[in-house]
Amino acid sequence: MSEKPAILYIDDEEANLLLFRISFEGEREVLLANSPEEGLKKLAEHRERIRAVISDMHMPKMNGVQFIEKAQETVNDIPYYILSGYAYNDEIDEALKENKIEKFFTKPFDQAEIERHLNGAA
Repeated sequence: MSEKPAILYIDDEEANLLLFRISFEGEREVLLANSPEEGLKKLAEHRERIRAVISDMHMPKMNGVQFIEKAQETVNDIPYYILSGYAYNDEIDEALKENKIEKFFTKPFDQAEIERHLNGAA
């Protein structure tokens, strides 16, 4: 088991998962999930080590905000973020206002911007 703090990234596109891992693994462990359901499972399995969760917004069956709402039923003491290639919308705005998510990041992502937020969490 790793001694590094872990972050969980959920995205239904394998290329995005790979790019995220390559970009952010090093000082932290990057856990990946290719669906919201797998993300909930990994969050439950590794809840003691995960310091932050970043989710894609547009995925089959459950979008990023819906995933985060579900995840926060079990783990609500870590920051959650949305990373999306789609435009900022009312659902994301509402989640920010209700403090369900800490920040909305856009794709292609700015690694330095995400690192600043993760370093505050991990």
